[in-house]
Amino acid sequence: MRILFRSVLSLAFIVWLGAEIFFPFVAATTFRTLAPETHTAGMIVGSLLRTLHWMGIVCGVVALAALIFAPALGMARPRLAIATACLVVLMMAATAYSQFVITPKMEQDRIAAGGAIDKVPVSHPARVDFNKLHKQSERTEQFVLFLGLAAVIVLACAETR
Repeated sequence: MRILFRSVLSLAFIVWLGAEIFFPFVAATTFRTLAPETHTAGMIVGSLLRTLHWMGIVCGVVALAALIFAPALGMARPRLAIATACLVVLMMAATAYSQFVITPKMEQDRIAAGGAIDKVPVSHPARVDFNKLHKQSERTEQFVLFLGLAAVIVLACAETR
């Protein structure tokens, strides 16, 4: 049973953090490949970002479920398991914020710009706000990655023999 829970917990972190690390490369490649069609590239990347967020939320729920049982199964010391769980909750909160707050506002800006944000001048209010939100989205994803790496380190310290 310990091996199953440890595997599930590890897999949740591997999938979530792996996607967080891989996503910027996918986004950059998409924009580079579709260079003249930045609107199309943005739509693809936006769709992938929503998928990334849902993967993160599901992985967070799975990780929390495994962390609840970790001390009882002798997999982790209770305090460090709780610390790891707190980091996972923060990761999930940041992911949910990006999914349910930042992304919809960016979509509103895109619509306000006539559907394609790159077709309006850089000084257009919708584009200015979109660019600000885009930076906020990038920082949020970086924050999630940082928290995830911290959670993995705390979890490694939490393991019992």
